Amino acid sequence: MTRLFVAVDLPEEIRRELGSIQSFFRQSRARLTVVDPDIIHITLKFIGEVPDSTAQEIAGALDHVHGEPFAIRVTGISGNNPRHPRVIWAHAEDGDTCAALHSQIEDLLAPLGVTREDRAFRAHATVARVKEFHPDLLECMKDVRNRDFGSGMVQGFTLKKSTLTPKGPVYQNVKEVLF
Repeated sequence: MTRLFVAVDLPEEIRRELGSIQSFFRQSRARLTVVDPDIIHITLKFIGEVPDSTAQEIAGALDHVHGEPFAIRVTGISGNNPRHPRVIWAHAEDGDTCAALHSQIEDLLAPLGVTREDRAFRAHATVARVKEFHPDLLECMKDVRNRDFGSGMVQGFTLKKSTLTPKGPVYQNVKEVLF
C-alpha cells in the first residue's frame, strides 16, 4: 500500500516566507505542529492509501491533465474555522487554476476508485496544525492575517508518496507533471 497525494510545490521564496511567520503561532499557548517550510505545498488532491498497482494507474492517469504554467500569489493567514481553527493556512490566489486542476484530477481518478472530495476546493498552503486550541492563538494570527508571502510561477504538479513518521511526514516525488 502507498499513501499518495497530488500537490503544487511552491517556490522556495514563498515557503521561506511562510516559515518565517511560524514563530508568531508559537507565542500562543495552543499546542501546535508546524509544517516544515521545505515541504509546504498546495494539495490538489489527497488520495490516501492505495495498492501499489493502483498507484501506477494513478500516475499514468495524471498524464492526461491539461494545463499551462500559471502565476500564483500567497497572501493572508486564516484557519479552517474562524473561532476554533484546527488548521492554519495561507491563501493561494491563482485565478482558480488550482481548482480547475483539482477538478480534472477528480474526474480522471474517480474511475480508478479514488473517492471524490465532498467539500469545495480551496487552494491553500497549510503552515500549522492545532493539536490543542487556546484562544490566544487567534490574537497571534492577527499579526500576520494580511501578510503577502510572495508570488511565483507554477510549471506543473507532483504526485507524492507520503510516509508518516514520529518526526513528521516524509514526502517522495513519484511523478512530476510539467505543463
